[in-house]
Amino acid sequence: MQNDEQDIRQLVSSWMEATKAGDIEKVLSLMTDDVVFLVSGKPVMHKADFAAASRAQSGQEVPQFDGSSEIQEIKILGDWAFMWTKLTVVVTPPGGAQPLTRAGHTLTLLTKQNGKWLLARDANLLAPVKNNGQL
Repeated sequence: MQNDEQDIRQLVSSWMEATKAGDIEKVLSLMTDDVVFLVSGKPVMHKADFAAASRAQSGQEVPQFDGSSEIQEIKILGDWAFMWTKLTVVVTPPGGAQPLTRAGHTLTLLTKQNGKWLLARDANLLAPVKNNGQL
């Protein structure tokens, strides 16, 4: 179980690094083909939707992403696991516009396929953060 937990923590780290680097293909490789993202106030997003939205933001005039993910709990149940995190995402639009920060919690289901942990379902409760850092 300890190796599985370390592998899941590495998946989160790889996801954050790839997102910051704009490596869309790496991020896509960390999720299942049938992944589902649930975001408050938005339609359900699948892998193809995620890929299209990410690729639409690629090129010269792309936003910069930064943030942090603090894992609060990981539970492993065979080839399935769940975790909840405190996530902060900072998006800086191109052209020097004011960064936009969203923060909150996520609940994520992961599955192990061919010996590799992948993100399968993700529900996030991120909300805009005001200038003083308060939700």
